Amino acid sequence: MAQYFNIHPLSPQPRLIRRSVDILREGGVIAYPTDTSYALGCCLDGKEALERIRRIRQLDEQHNFTLICRDMSQTATFAKIDNEAFRLIKSLIPGPFTFILKATRETPRRLQHPKKKTIGIRLPDNPITMALLEELGEPLFNSTLILPGDEEPMTDPEDIRDRLEKELSLIIDAGIVPYRPSTILGFTEGTPEIIRQGAGEVPSL
Repeated sequence: MAQYFNIHPLSPQPRLIRRSVDILREGGVIAYPTDTSYALGCCLDGKEALERIRRIRQLDEQHNFTLICRDMSQTATFAKIDNEAFRLIKSLIPGPFTFILKATRETPRRLQHPKKKTIGIRLPDNPITMALLEELGEPLFNSTLILPGDEEPMTDPEDIRDRLEKELSLIIDAGIVPYRPSTILGFTEGTPEIIRQGAGEVPSL
């Protein structure tokens, strides 16, 4: 049965952030807010937690996974970034963008695209997400909270509780988070390209 924390969306309570991170470190799967929707998250070494997310979302082996990072230093550990990509990404973060980059050797295989060897990276503009990352000290594995049969991600934590209370370790209630699809930028073919236009604007492309 999931625990349920009401966390202020702009001024997250440090005590609740610490308890949330304890749950993550214990192998838990949490539902938490980002700047685009609610998402499912777990620690990078949480193999069983990752499989729980796969089951909840009914994901196949071809699914592109995403890491939520605190800053560019964390990003560079898991993704190969040349100077052009670095400058562009730096100019856009934090915000509603997903960057598809070639994975480094430090990126666990289970998080990479099995054929392309890529990883999605996000650096969102959300105080709760950033507080979790700061306390955790490493990136979060992230999957948008869209359930099988639904067309859009979940936006209301009460609905998440009704549908997933028995599947999750923690639900963070930060109020309703309106869905805004992230803009997906690919950097794997040399020249940056917009794969999906979402909420984030890229002035130079």
